[in-house]
Amino acid sequence: MLWFPLLGFLTASTAWAQCILEASGADDASQLIAAAQSCSIVNIPSDTTLNISTRLDMTGLSDVTINLEGTIRFNPDIPYWVENAFPFEFQTQVTFWLLGGENIVLNGGGTLDGAGQAWYDAFEANSSLPRPIILTIYQGNHVLVENIEMIDSPEWFNLIYESNDVRYNNMTITAATDTHNTDGWNIYRSDTVTLEHSVIVNGDDCVAFKPNATNVLVSDLNCDGSHGISVGSLGQYPEFFDIVENVTATDVKMANAQNGARIKAWAGPDVGSGIVRNVTFNNFVVSNVANPVVIDQCYMTSAADCSASPSNTFIEDIWFNGISGTSSGSTVASLSCSPDGRCSNINVNDLELTAGKSTATYKCQNVNLTGNAAGLFPDCTVT
Repeated sequence: MLWFPLLGFLTASTAWAQCILEASGADDASQLIAAAQSCSIVNIPSDTTLNISTRLDMTGLSDVTINLEGTIRFNPDIPYWVENAFPFEFQTQVTFWLLGGENIVLNGGGTLDGAGQAWYDAFEANSSLPRPIILTIYQGNHVLVENIEMIDSPEWFNLIYESNDVRYNNMTITAATDTHNTDGWNIYRSDTVTLEHSVIVNGDDCVAFKPNATNVLVSDLNCDGSHGISVGSLGQYPEFFDIVENVTATDVKMANAQNGARIKAWAGPDVGSGIVRNVTFNNFVVSNVANPVVIDQCYMTSAADCSASPSNTFIEDIWFNGISGTSSGSTVASLSCSPDGRCSNINVNDLELTAGKSTATYKCQNVNLTGNAAGLFPDCTVT
């Protein structure tokens, strides 16, 4: 094991240990885990690349800083990870790395490398291949991740799961824009999360607020090639009641994307239920975005099924404020709710959107809109 403890003192009575890791030339997972369990500060120098060939269970930590100046690279041994990555029942996800506990910091300006190209190639041949998330903050409390570059995740880059008071700051996240499901962040069953001052180039949601994401602030993100800042999808599973509440996404630049600000909820028979409440999308600047403003309360559902079985995920107290820029097509806003009053208090203000093709079109269905931009929409269709 190639790590070197250095003893020091925070006070006369509180000892701390600082460890410096070196690459072993083999699997470095065990030494990284051991260092985090034994040292208050774990240093990975700038000239060091740790090879991770087995899964990282780094939960239950306390008062640990991982100073990543070098690189942590996850070896793309696909047969091993298919059998051994940590599984989650939710959307059948798996992860390389569980990081959790109290007062955890991951910083240093280094790189997390998912070595995703081998996974992307394998996925083209087998679309059911489970692909790992790089980093899952799991049962973490007071966690800070900042000044880290993340590249080429096989699947989602980050999952925040059953955690509280988590902050990401000054992140750079990069995957090819034609990759599948390379979401920047997914927030699930977590409260008090902040994502700010970051750049994301990827092939799926820049940020997704999954079930039971509450009290979330997203601020100053630059997203390119993504599927947008998305609430949902929600209401997929009939045994669950999904909540997304008290969410603000502000000062976002969105380019070359499928969506800008989006809410999506399932409808039809045999789906779940839930509530989306008090969500604000504020000050978005979009460029070449197919659907800048979206509510889709019939997500993955035919029009006939949505009319017969409206969504049981209610959407209320929503603000789309200060959305400007250009779409790649003619539709600049589409607010499509299920029948029977499933959307309420939907507010649109200061929308300044132009169409990349033809004349800008605003669409709405089964919703009463308020706000100074409501007049841009025609009378909403009723189904």
